[in-house]
Amino acid sequence: MNQAAHSFLFGVYPYTCLAVFLMGSLARFDRDQYTWKSDSSQLLRAGQLRWGSNLFHFGILFLFLGHTVGLLTPHWLYEPFISAPHKQMLAIVSGGFAGFVCFIGLTILLHRRIFDARIRLTSHRTDLAILVILWVQLSLGLLTLPASFAHRLDASAMLVLANWAQGILTFNPDSSQLVPLAWQFKVHMVLGMTIFLLLPFSRLVHVWSGLASVFYLFRPYQLVRSRRLNVPAGHNLPHKAS
Repeated sequence: MNQAAHSFLFGVYPYTCLAVFLMGSLARFDRDQYTWKSDSSQLLRAGQLRWGSNLFHFGILFLFLGHTVGLLTPHWLYEPFISAPHKQMLAIVSGGFAGFVCFIGLTILLHRRIFDARIRLTSHRTDLAILVILWVQLSLGLLTLPASFAHRLDASAMLVLANWAQGILTFNPDSSQLVPLAWQFKVHMVLGMTIFLLLPFSRLVHVWSGLASVFYLFRPYQLVRSRRLNVPAGHNLPHKAS
């Protein structure tokens, strides 16, 4: 990879993906709220969906939180509690387990979409495409584990990736520090950013609804007046807003 392409992919492309991710999600919510969901095919084949969906969502949520916390937490903040090599080993073991679980679940979902004729005919092309992209991304993530294990003693790979991610967040990226990394890491990173780029235009946009559902717990009760004769006039029944 030449220097110009490397600088673009790891210095400019992240901001392009983030901008499209945020503005595209906002535009879709504003213009097409009824598409802000993931179409269910449970009625067509429930058993395989139950296993595949549960395994996939467990793994992907763990991986997302692990990547977010692991990459964006400064080294000085966790250093008094755990050393960088031990943190990298923890990430390899826990992330490897979650990645393997997620990979099994996603493979089940992909098999279901491809080999069940009814589901294939009722699926959008983007549904299948995003599953394939996620499957490739998970495969690349699992391929990074041997390289991470090889650098477990000095945690160099983890520290470089964390410094780069925190530099992106603080608008001070340094793409040159990624040059020595193995190709698996680089392709995994580029495809990961591309998933954020595609998210507003695919079924993955429903992750926003999953995050927003947490705020439902803190919504105020609405007052519902009953017209039943056995309820005194003016009696208010608390009811959670929906």
